[in-house]
Order: sequence, then structure tokens, then C-alpha cells
Amino acid sequence: MKTITLLHNPRCSKSREALALLESADVELQIRRYLDEPLNGEELRALVARLDGNISQLVRSNETDWKTLGADSSNLDQVIDAIVAHPRIMQRPIADDGKRAIIGRPPEAIQALIGE
Repeated sequence: MKTITLLHNPRCSKSREALALLESADVELQIRRYLDEPLNGEELRALVARLDGNISQLVRSNETDWKTLGADSSNLDQVIDAIVAHPRIMQRPIADDGKRAIIGRPPEAIQALIGE
């Protein structure tokens, strides 16, 4: 059975939708509440390597913490450093099967991991 880790924020409606979708699938689910257990720089670099899409999609650019940093969302080091310092600016939810990671915006996007 495939194992999928969900980087989850229970206060986010999209994250809750992604969780419900994964709970109804035939997968082993691991939930990581990334605000309670933030990813470190090494984990983030590994995640980026598996991530579908552009590095800038990993950032919640509308968050005040991101805006005040003045960081460049296309610069990997700046994005990693910003998320390590301010985990709340990381986009959510993210589903990761260890080979591929998908930002669940919309939550249905993670179905691509379920069917692989």
C-alpha cells in the first residue's frame, strides 16, 4: 500500500478537504502538522526536489510575514530560509509520497498521487 504524507494545517479548509480525500483513498496516510512540527532546511530542499510546479508556488505570497521579508520567490535559498523562519508562509496542503509532492490547491490535485 502506498504511503502519503500530508503536510496539514487543520485550520485551513483546503487542507481539511485534502485530508478527507486521502482518508477515503486506499493509501496509508501520515499527517504532519507542519506548524507544530516545522520542516527544516534539509527537509524543505528534498520536498522542493519532488514538488510539481515552480518554487514560487510553495510560498503563500499574501502572508504578511512573506511580504515583510522582501524575499525573491524564485530564489530557492531565500524561499527555504523564509519558510524555516516562518512556517506559516508555506503553501498548504502538500501531499508527498516520497517520490512526488503536489500542492493541493485545489485539493483534487492530489488525486494524481493516489492513482500512481
